[in-house]
Amino acid sequence: MKKTTLIILALLCIIQTTMAKEKTVTLRFIETSDVHGAFFPYDFIERRPMRGTMARVSTYIKRQREMYGERLILLENGDILQGQPTCYYANFVKTDLPNTAAQVVNYLRYDAEAFGNHDVETGHAVYDKWIRELDCPTLGANIIDLKSGKPYVEPYLMLEREGIRIAVLGLLTPAIPNWLHQNLWSGMRFEEMVDAARKWVKLLREKEQADIVIGLFHSGWDGGIATLHYDEDATKKIAEQVDGFDVIFFGHDHTERKETVHGTLCLNPSCNAVNVAQATIKMRVRDTSEKGKKRVRVIEKQGEIIDITKESIDEDFMRCFQPQIDSVRSFVERQIGTFQIPIRSRDCFFGSAPFTDYIHELQLEMTNADVSFNAPLQFDTEIKAGPVYMSDMFKLYRYENQIYALRMTGREIRNMLEMSYDQWVNTMQSSEDHIMLLSERAWGDQQRLGFKNLTFNFDSAAGIDYEVDVTKPDGEKVHILQFSDGRPFEEDKWYLAAMNSYRGNGGGELLMRGAGIPSDSIPGRIVFMSERDQRYYLTQKIELEGVVCPRSLNNWHFIPESWALPAIERDRRILFKE
Repeated sequence: MKKTTLIILALLCIIQTTMAKEKTVTLRFIETSDVHGAFFPYDFIERRPMRGTMARVSTYIKRQREMYGERLILLENGDILQGQPTCYYANFVKTDLPNTAAQVVNYLRYDAEAFGNHDVETGHAVYDKWIRELDCPTLGANIIDLKSGKPYVEPYLMLEREGIRIAVLGLLTPAIPNWLHQNLWSGMRFEEMVDAARKWVKLLREKEQADIVIGLFHSGWDGGIATLHYDEDATKKIAEQVDGFDVIFFGHDHTERKETVHGTLCLNPSCNAVNVAQATIKMRVRDTSEKGKKRVRVIEKQGEIIDITKESIDEDFMRCFQPQIDSVRSFVERQIGTFQIPIRSRDCFFGSAPFTDYIHELQLEMTNADVSFNAPLQFDTEIKAGPVYMSDMFKLYRYENQIYALRMTGREIRNMLEMSYDQWVNTMQSSEDHIMLLSERAWGDQQRLGFKNLTFNFDSAAGIDYEVDVTKPDGEKVHILQFSDGRPFEEDKWYLAAMNSYRGNGGGELLMRGAGIPSDSIPGRIVFMSERDQRYYLTQKIELEGVVCPRSLNNWHFIPESWALPAIERDRRILFKE
């Protein structure tokens, strides 16, 4: 009996010692992505309350910190420097003050910030200053400094929480050169993501001895630009081909998504701070006999997309940023002119429309080009008749693109238009078909909203008169009749074509895949680049004209009208509930 008691006591000691050496730790990771300046619960463009925003994210984060303390890791995934006038004001108007985007990230105490393509688009002066002002590291392992051969920013972040070593690896879509002029990313190059992920995750697991590896990728799930050298949206491919990630947080494509691939949890919260992506990892941590060493094992992993729109506004956050809010409101509420008629971006999909054509007129005036290309950058917005304010300029022109002029042949111009309309317009087989190229899968996609393809690549043209035959197959829809001033249009002649800098640098691939111009020869075709952004010159134009009556140029239309006109009315009702 005495012997049995001693054995039981010994076993109890062993169990207690084992329990003392083993514990369960739960970490919570939260990501925002593609915030696009949605900091405050007021839309400075539409001049109305705004859903979501960082003012509500702040409430949610504060509640999570009460629960998790230092076991909460907060990550921001880029495209935070463009989208709202708040950003434009901080980036280009009040450049002597701290950047509001950096102040918001610092207020919420983010652990890491990733680089987005729209952050790069602001240019070195803006994003280099923003990086310096952040209290957390900016990550981008595949953004290479040409001088040093090393990453331009920090490649990864190492954290330790309760003895657990956590690595956060940042990667950016390498498609930047397809969208932006080199002066915006001078001294940098962008490596392909899959190989970069494989190289760095090996280092993190072996050299850094990371117990948990988190990906923070500004790159969509799949699709986008795909070349022989890289994919724009490579998250799915990395999850499938690269071992070693516990969670991949991603963004860029503005599409809410939750997937698990080979055990890797992949989360995308979409855009504009209406959601956050959240991963919860429970681990068993056990001390080993080797001094200072621990064994960490993941025993449970969960992910979810959290709706932020029902959260209350953090009033402390609002009080902290009230001076910035007041300054931006004063900036956007300045009247710059008057419109005699309303203009709507939705009209641009169905024919020649004042919304697009006013921009065409500016591009032709500034460049003296023969032809202008332009697409609606907003799916559905309106500038009403009456006073026009600075805020309306962000409706009329969403991004800080410059104006370009390129040398193109007539054939290249037509082929570029062919690709544009092939992405936009269906080939009708009967009078009852859709005229627009729609997709049921795209209704929840914030960049497509029912169209099969991205609407900001739907270029129309001005300076030429043409018809789009919706009964013809792809590549044969566009028939150019003449220049609008009566000159003959000849496919073998050279002309000057105006467009925005996104398109002029290869964005949307209309120049390469459409016009057939090799990407490496595009820079040599550029003969004009505006000094300032498109919105700046549109503002000047309206201020100069004072009272403006935007007009439709009526230089193109869909044929045959007996099919096209009824189909347009049907698809208007589907897309816009008219």
